Amino acid sequence: MITKKTYLTVLMGITSLIGFSQNTKKEDIKAIKSMCGCYEVKFNFTETFKYPKDSASYKPSETKHETALEWIELLEDKPNKVVLQHLLIVGTGENDIVKHWRQDWLYENTDLYSFYKDNTWKFNKLTAKNVKGQWSQKVYQVDDSPRYEGSSSWAHIDGKNYWLNAADAPLPRREHTKRNDYNVLKRRNIHEITATGWNHEQDNQKLVRDESGKDYLLAEEKGFDVYTKVEDSKCLLAQNWWKNNKEVWEKVRSKWEKVYAGNKDLSLQNKVNKKSLFSLLFDLKPTATQAEVDAIIDSFVIKS
Repeated sequence: MITKKTYLTVLMGITSLIGFSQNTKKEDIKAIKSMCGCYEVKFNFTETFKYPKDSASYKPSETKHETALEWIELLEDKPNKVVLQHLLIVGTGENDIVKHWRQDWLYENTDLYSFYKDNTWKFNKLTAKNVKGQWSQKVYQVDDSPRYEGSSSWAHIDGKNYWLNAADAPLPRREHTKRNDYNVLKRRNIHEITATGWNHEQDNQKLVRDESGKDYLLAEEKGFDVYTKVEDSKCLLAQNWWKNNKEVWEKVRSKWEKVYAGNKDLSLQNKVNKKSLFSLLFDLKPTATQAEVDAIIDSFVIKS
């Protein structure tokens, strides 16, 4: 028989856990939203270990060091969803803004699209138990098509705030026109908030995945992208560009949401009429209609 004292003790424990969860969630949201703003970014990538079957002919990727200015816009700010849009500034004119990648953060999300290979993503339904207290990061390509997704908990410990996850992804843009000797990049991502901004650290594996789904490890790669916060005024060009173009990209996201809502495996064409999806969408005028947007995206989705 449960005594009144035991019942109250259990109740207090549950209440304490709920309070702890709520406080942790607030810290999570604060960390995610702190990635917004204007940043000077240093992109660094280098191959580390190599395992080619033919080492004599293997050509590793060149070590890459690049710098850029990037504006990260807060698109959505909801209790269980935070959306960040990256805009790359590559010059001083209106035409020097590149709509870069997008990251959606969803709390205790159970629906994930996992990259398989050959422009195909497998739909995975996770259990609520397995994502308890976690945030999924959904990363999208420049045209808002899928890239990679993963679910993990944010850690706030010893004065550090970070999120760590591993997920399969297509080849990065820095390689997809240069390399065809692997077809999957397994990304081990660490997003860490720092006193001066945030870091995106990566320990990646370049995989060859065959028709049966078996992987062969070709090489490993280290990535370290450093985002240093600067005055928002330095990214005014990107802010103004987004104000002028955000409506058409709202239409693009709206169409993709309908595609993703199908909750089934997704395959996309690489090109249609010799043109890539991002080039067609980038050519749209800010006044483009929803029907125009829908027609372009529909032409790339392979019907199952």
